Amino acid sequence: MFTLGIDLGGTNVKAGLCDGDGKLIKKMSLPTQRDSTADEVTDSMARLCYMLLEECGVSAEELEYVGVAAPGTADLEKGEIVFCNNLPFLHYPLEKEFSARFPAKKVYLENDANAAALGEVVCGGAKGVKSAIIVTLGTGVGSGIIIDGKIYSGFNFAGGEIGHMVIEMDGKACTCGRKGCFEAYSSATGLINSTKEAMDLNPDSLMWDICEENGNKVNGQTAFLACGKGDKAAKEVVDGYIAYLACGIINIINIFQPEVICIGGGVSNEGDNLFLPLMERVNKEQYSRFCDKKTDIRMALLGNDAGIIGAAMLGKQSK
Repeated sequence: MFTLGIDLGGTNVKAGLCDGDGKLIKKMSLPTQRDSTADEVTDSMARLCYMLLEECGVSAEELEYVGVAAPGTADLEKGEIVFCNNLPFLHYPLEKEFSARFPAKKVYLENDANAAALGEVVCGGAKGVKSAIIVTLGTGVGSGIIIDGKIYSGFNFAGGEIGHMVIEMDGKACTCGRKGCFEAYSSATGLINSTKEAMDLNPDSLMWDICEENGNKVNGQTAFLACGKGDKAAKEVVDGYIAYLACGIINIINIFQPEVICIGGGVSNEGDNLFLPLMERVNKEQYSRFCDKKTDIRMALLGNDAGIIGAAMLGKQSK
């Protein structure tokens, strides 16, 4: 039997056919139009699934179930997307509407970050562990919590928003409406903002040269590249970024003590330049620093496929 995972995004809807172990066999995508209605987006999802099955030579009857990873808050009891700020969903009964368009035996719905976390636990960077937290350093700070092999999202399915814990009281404004959130400092967006601020204060910084080489665009690599060339202002940006990231990671460890924390997203591609100084701070400051067993911090492995694979594995969570 096969499973099918759908990763619903504001730019594209992606679908992938997986085997029972989460191995991705084939994936396809279609663009999501911002002016589409909820029903039109669901039409696109069903159309994409039919296209994928035809491409793979698999019938709908061979599918064990379909899993959908969607942004926003997903009410798993009602099978509806309660709210999504990037797509036209408001208390939308996605499971019911999708089932009316595609003959799935069962449809599972989950928040996209939670599904991605499950994917990493089933067959990614946290494979084989019972408790893990996945932190994705992208436009925001995405996160998913896995406890005893199951997604934890609170009694109302809105939990796990680690990016919106405050790490700097009355600090930088966050898109959620609070100030000083982990996301405001440790997302790629936060890093880019800090880089731009430092560049404005340091007109002779190598960051300007690197920015020019990149088509006059500042990205998450700008400060790290300049830091590697000995630029003092860039080093201050990188050191500050890692300090805030460590603060958030230590908070997570102190609260949950998970077996593994997986860090993904574009910033994680800095590798040892990020992870070595991060681990130095975490090992020095975590409450459990004197314990024999400590949380293992790893790089996430599934990249952009994590949501698809996690969605395809929603029916196989530990019982």
